[in-house]
Amino acid sequence: MYNDFLIKIKNAQKARLESIKVPYSNMDWAIAELLATAKYIDSAEKKGRMPKRIIEINLRYVDGQGAISGMNIISKPSRRLYAGYKELKSVRQGYGIGFISTPKGIMTNKEARKAKVGGQLLFEIW
Repeated sequence: MYNDFLIKIKNAQKARLESIKVPYSNMDWAIAELLATAKYIDSAEKKGRMPKRIIEINLRYVDGQGAISGMNIISKPSRRLYAGYKELKSVRQGYGIGFISTPKGIMTNKEARKAKVGGQLLFEIW
């Protein structure tokens, strides 16, 4: 689940680790790719074969601080929140990004607004 994945990244940055390994899932891989394109992590690689496939993530630091300064997990297993594309707002006045699970895959809030697709609000990161 992406909740555990995000918390592992956040804790690893607090501990100043260079890289971490997390178990592979399609959803975690899609989120890792989006985090890498948004420059919140340096890179993400798939390693190994199924059933022991993992994702190796190289963390990014800017001036000694972690690139991720905060996050807010919106949808939880006990409470799922959905929004249409008109209801998607910017995160931290444009300094962060929101991640949304849409029928076209996992997207950022800007991409979803542009494609005019709504979906489940996953989390915000800044």
